[in-house]
Amino acid sequence: MTRRLLTHLRHVDLAVPDYDEQREFYAGVWGLTEVANDTGLSFLAAEGSPEQYVVRLRKAQEKRLDLIAFGAADTGDVDALADSLIAAGVRLISTPGELGTLGGGYGFRFFDVDGRTVEVSAEVETRRHRRIEEKEAIPVRLSHVVLNSPDLNRTRAWYKQHLSFALSDTLSSPRMGELMHFMRINPQHHSLALARGPHTSLHHISFEMRGIDEYMRGTGRLLRAGVRKIWGPGRHLAGDNTFSYFFDPHGNTVEYTTELEQLDEDAWHPHVYDLSQPEVADQWGTANPMNELVAKESFNDPDRGCFVAPPV
Repeated sequence: MTRRLLTHLRHVDLAVPDYDEQREFYAGVWGLTEVANDTGLSFLAAEGSPEQYVVRLRKAQEKRLDLIAFGAADTGDVDALADSLIAAGVRLISTPGELGTLGGGYGFRFFDVDGRTVEVSAEVETRRHRRIEEKEAIPVRLSHVVLNSPDLNRTRAWYKQHLSFALSDTLSSPRMGELMHFMRINPQHHSLALARGPHTSLHHISFEMRGIDEYMRGTGRLLRAGVRKIWGPGRHLAGDNTFSYFFDPHGNTVEYTTELEQLDEDAWHPHVYDLSQPEVADQWGTANPMNELVAKESFNDPDRGCFVAPPV
């Protein structure tokens, strides 16, 4: 196995026109903690995570995915990745150097094949975090992010070639072919998944809960608060994780999950799961049926930030 230069998913940054409403949602009913707020930027941490923040909100006229940030083990790996990307002709936004964002660190940014901004960093200051207690139904950490791509296999090949993401599993259907690839950079079944969609956009952001009870309590809290549920509660077959999907105030899909599968990478062989089989989408059979209407809910709006770097 090729030595990976990425270690984990750090944070997902969103530009939002409805900034105050989004801050209230994520720091309120969703259960994150606002740790800094400065001139239209809000940094939101998960109480169980050492990351400085897992979501950043930026006030903007247009909704977009600002960036996805991954960690590296050290500055040497950051430099090695930058050199590799430059040699391969990948378009860098910045070269490796000291970061001016919360927690500092050393890193750089670049565009992926679809034009999304990706950041890789090391030596970011860790945040004092804590153990999430029994029945405390707030996110422990960021789990994974899923992206829509109009050319699914081109995007998969790019992340494999340039960032050493390995394929864990694929969702397919007899009528539509391959629909989603689950990709990993560590033993977690997926830190990134790629979904086939009509345009480049964010599919969903997923947050890990302490356990099944906390996951269900959080799901119930959102339902009681009137947050619009898209799909769930249920349990996927690929990754073996639970799921409850909701809309944030501006139509981005966010998920509560728990118990995402940890793989023995030396022994693992990717599966191709037939999504027309109901147990593939939901092993429990408790969620509303997966159909084309549910799938379209996560297409999101076309991303206006492709090949346009965020201002901060």
